Amino acid sequence: MNSKLKSIIIIFLLIGLNGTAQVLRKRAALLMGGRFDVTIVAKDSLSAEQNIDEVIAEINRIENLISDWIPTTPISQVNQNAGIRPIKVDREVFELTQRALQLSKITNGAFDISFAAMDRIWKLDGSMTKMPSAEAIKKSVEKVGYQNIILDSVNSTIFLKINGMKIGFGALGEGYATNKCQEMMLAKGIKSGIVNATGDMSTWGQQPNGKHWNIGITNPFRTDELLEVVELQQGAVTTSGSYEKFVVFDGKRYSHIINPKTGYPATGLCSVTVFGPNAETANGFSTSAMVLGQKAGIKLLDQYPDYSYLMITDSGKISKSKNFKKDKVLKKKKAD
Repeated sequence: MNSKLKSIIIIFLLIGLNGTAQVLRKRAALLMGGRFDVTIVAKDSLSAEQNIDEVIAEINRIENLISDWIPTTPISQVNQNAGIRPIKVDREVFELTQRALQLSKITNGAFDISFAAMDRIWKLDGSMTKMPSAEAIKKSVEKVGYQNIILDSVNSTIFLKINGMKIGFGALGEGYATNKCQEMMLAKGIKSGIVNATGDMSTWGQQPNGKHWNIGITNPFRTDELLEVVELQQGAVTTSGSYEKFVVFDGKRYSHIINPKTGYPATGLCSVTVFGPNAETANGFSTSAMVLGQKAGIKLLDQYPDYSYLMITDSGKISKSKNFKKDKVLKKKKAD
C-alpha cells in the first residue's frame, strides 16, 4: 500500500539575503527506508547545519520506535507476538497506532495499518507475465484486517489477534516524522524550513528572500513538466500515485498500490495530491483516495475542509476540491 513518488518538486526561487541575513542549508539522508531532504533557514550556516543534525537525529529516533523491519522496535515486538500476547509500547507509539487505526475505520479499510501482512504477489519490476490467480489474491490478504487489532489505552498495549498478522506505518510514519521535526524546529525558534520524505512534506516559514516556498506538482504523463505550482507558508503536502510502477493486462492498468481489503491493485486514479495542516493525515488521505477511486475518494476528502486535493485519473482528467488554491499555474514548465 506504500505509494511514495518523487512527484512533488520544491522550487527554490532566487535565494537572496534580506535584512535579517538568513541563510538556507539543505541536506539529503537515507532514513526510514527512503530519502529525506531537510532544508533549514537560520541566522548562519553553523546554526542551520546543527539544526539539520537534530532533525536527522529525530527521524532516527522515530525510526527506532515504529519501523517494522528493525527487529528490536516496539512495532516489531508487537508483530512477533501476534496471536500470542499484548505488547506494552511507548505512549507515542500507542497514540500513532491509535490514529492509524482510526484512519483505517473511517476509510472502511481502504487504508489498513495491518497491510504489512499482505503477501507481495504483484511483481511490478517487469517480471510479471500474467495475472495472479483469484485464489492467490484472496490468500494474500487473509491476515489483513484492522478489526483484529486490540488496543488497551489504560495499559498502553497493542495485541494482534491472529498469528502472522503484522502492522506497519510505511509512508504514514514518514509523514508523522516530518510533522514532529517541524514542531521541534518551531519550538526551538527556527522559523523556516522543509522536511521532505520523498514527497511527504512539512513546510513552515519563508525563504530567506521573504517569498513563500513553491511546491510543484508533476504531470504524471510527462514527468519533466509541472501541472501546478502552489505557494506554501506553513502546511503539508503529500502525493500518492501509480504512474511509476504499474503493469498492464488485457489493456487494463494495475498499480503498485494494493487495496488491502481485496488484494487487487487500485485502478482509476494515477495520482492524488493532498494539501493540509498535517502530513501524517494527508498521506493517509492520499493513499486512501487512490484505493477508493475518484468518486469515493472525493466523498471522503470533502468531509475534511482543512484539506484540499488534486486528483488525476488514468485518462488524464483532473479533479480539484473547491478549496484548492494555487498561486500560479506553470503548464509545460520543466520539472527540474
